[in-house]
Parts: sequence; structure tokens; C-alpha cells
Amino acid sequence: MPAESLPSVAEILEHRLGEEMELNDRHLNPQMGRILRTLGFDKVWKGGEGAHLIDADGERYLDLFGGYGVFAIGRNHPEAIAAVEEVMAARTGNMPQLGVTLLSGVLAEQLLARAPGSVAAMIPANTGTEAVEAAIKIARAATGRPRILYAEHAFHGLTLGSLSINGSAEFRDGFGPLLPGCEPVAFGDLDALERELSRGDVAAFVVEPIQGKGVNLPPVEYLPGAQRLCRQAGTLFVCDEVQTGIGRTGRFLALEHWELEPDLICVAKALSGGLVPIGAVLASRASFEAVFDGMERAVRHGSTFGGNDLAAAAALATLRVLDREGLVERAARMGALLLELTEPLCERYEVVRDVRGLGLMWAIEFGPPAGAGARRLWETVERRQPGLFSQLITVPLFHEHRILCQVAGHHMNVIKALPALMIEEQEVRRFASALEETIAAAERYPRAMARFGLRTGLRAAAARR
Repeated sequence: MPAESLPSVAEILEHRLGEEMELNDRHLNPQMGRILRTLGFDKVWKGGEGAHLIDADGERYLDLFGGYGVFAIGRNHPEAIAAVEEVMAARTGNMPQLGVTLLSGVLAEQLLARAPGSVAAMIPANTGTEAVEAAIKIARAATGRPRILYAEHAFHGLTLGSLSINGSAEFRDGFGPLLPGCEPVAFGDLDALERELSRGDVAAFVVEPIQGKGVNLPPVEYLPGAQRLCRQAGTLFVCDEVQTGIGRTGRFLALEHWELEPDLICVAKALSGGLVPIGAVLASRASFEAVFDGMERAVRHGSTFGGNDLAAAAALATLRVLDREGLVERAARMGALLLELTEPLCERYEVVRDVRGLGLMWAIEFGPPAGAGARRLWETVERRQPGLFSQLITVPLFHEHRILCQVAGHHMNVIKALPALMIEEQEVRRFASALEETIAAAERYPRAMARFGLRTGLRAAAARR
């Protein structure tokens, strides 16, 4: 199609609504299209507001997926949108490259004011994975050491450097050889960490305060102990707050729960209200100055769009909304309520193994039922398709209750929720009630599995066609 005949965005949204799946299958990722059709998640999403997605028929779905956690202040928050519009109306001298801009500097000022005193400078980025890549580079340059340690089952991003410290084989397989010198240690095991640090060649230990894949919380003394061991070894202690930060866990940064003072902190995702790609590394003065240690080295690390005015404006608006609406404190309250409502499910249903979370980062884990026949069926199905039981929960929640949530990791019977921090109490209660109703139905495992298998089998056949 010639460029001059391209319609406007408004015209595309009006006249081509409903072509999403066809365009995806033709030009983007047809395998994703097959998954969506198989699960019946192939909706046409027309809009989003607050904690909800809105389909083409005007039906509202409670969004507990949250775009992987980016919509902390809710979808399409008017203040964040207004901030972006203000920048465009002002026609700022954005990204001079050989120059600096005001909004990025104010954002750095505001983030550092909310962070622990161990960090004193900001390195802008575009995404979480780019922030992690920067942290790896800074750690190696600042220490002169080659090795990077990370926790088993970690998720730090999907570009090559961050993938090299990704603890999930399903993301790593087929992309090697990855970055050398990157090695895992067991999450929560201080002895294993100390053994590796004692070799004296570790530049950094990179860790999520709470692991996103599975929502795994650390033992109480693990993170303070890890920080202490890193200090003793001359290793940089790096907290990846890409998903846990910006109020998600009931504190602005999750590390505050343990009074940590890392050398480097990675932030992204929710920082711009879900409107503009953004990321940043908050760095100690010592690590920053070890990298940018002279005029000739001022540009040894950077990013073309890092620190752009649109992202900075959206981020500043997000911080204002968090403060004015008390969303960090609200996340703590609503998260406590969600745990209060769902922890009893462990006692009521034998398939519920654990309910856990901190703030509005929540998960429920399932395991095989006690009955011999049901357990055999579970084990047979899990051998063929690990994690399938979780779909007995997520699919009915979507179709019968209009609630969108996610499985917390590949081949994992854990369901995760990352709702908007402004979620209403009635919606928290609605989710807990719908969840229990769905678990009760799914626990009747043979009948539930047969019904689910028939439904998904028909959808899979249609998706193949």
C-alpha cells in the first residue's frame, strides 16, 4: 500500500476493528494466534479503563494480567495521557543527544529521592531487559571481574545478556551460546551463594526480590544475607525491580521490605503507566563513576531513546498518581485482603497446595488430588502436558466470570495475578469468589478434564483450520 494512501489512526481503529487475528496470523506470530483460539482468548479488545479490558461488545473483563504488570495505575489513566499530550503540545527539544533535557533530569531526581541512599545516579533505558543489560555491563566495568551470578528460576529479560541470566530453559534453549561467565545459584540458598562468591571473580549477583515466574518469595534472611555476602566479596548486589517495583508489593520498591541498599536497581514496566516504553538503572555513585570515569568515556553506554521526554513525562505523571491516590498503601491493603480471602482455599480444596504473595503480586499453586484414580489421571495428563490443570482454572475464569489472569510460568501449575493497584475492593472479592467456584468445579477432576479437553480440542481443531 503506497504511503500516501495510508488512513489515519482513527480511521484504522474505526474501519479495521476485528482484523487483529488475521493480521497477526499473516504478519506477526501465528503460533500465538493458535494458542488464543484454542483457549478461546481470541477476543477483539476495543478499549481499556482502570482495572478492566473492554471487548468489541462492550463487555468489561477484570484484567489480572496487567500487561505483565505495566498497568499499575490502571489502563489509560487520564493524567498519564495528559502528560504525554503536554509534551507533544510543547514540542520540546527532545533527544538532542549531544545535550541534556529537563524532564529526564527531574525523573532521575524523583526516583532517587524514593530509592535507598545507596544509589545516587540514573542511567536511562527503554525496557526492563535493557536495564538488566546495562547492570551487567556496569558491574563488569566497575569491578573488573567477569562472572555474573543469578538465581535459579529467575526471569530478567529476553535479550542476549539478560537471557544469559534467565533461569528458565524454555526461554534459553536454541539461542546459545549465551554470554559466558553467567552461572545460577539456588534461590534462597546463602551457602551456595557464598561458595561462588568466595572464588573472588564475581562482578554481580542479580536477583529479583520476589521471583516473577511462580511468585516465589525468599526466606526472611536471604536477601539481607545475600547483600552482606556480596559486600564482603566486593561483588555488586543488584536488585531487579522491573516487576516488583513502582508500588506493586505495597512499598515503592520491594527491597524496602528487607531494608536493602543495593549497588544497582533495575526499574521499568509500570514506571510510565503502561503508555511509553521505559527503563532505568539506579546506580551507586561508586559504580557509576567507575564506568563514566572521564570525558572520553561519557558515552561508553547509552540508548538512543533512553530518557526521551515522552517516557519521562509519563513516568512523572505515574509518580504523581501513586502519591496522590495513595496507590502504594492501597496495594498493601488490597493484597492483604486478597490473601485473607484466598489462603483458606488451602484447607478447603486438596488440589490447592499454596497461596502466596506480597501486596498485589499474588499466586496460587496446585498439586495432584489425594484420590488414587484422580491422582493417576493428573499424573498421566501432566506427563503429556505439564501445567494443564492451571488452564482448568484460567479458562473458566475468563469465559464464565470475565476475569483475565495468567499461568505464572511454563509447565507450571501456578496462577498469578498482577492487578492494577487501584483495583476496587469489590473486584478483589469478586475474583476470590469466582476463583473458589472454579476450583470447586475443577477438583472434580475426571469430569472437569473431560469437559475441558473436549472444549479445547474443538477449539484447537478450529485453530488449525
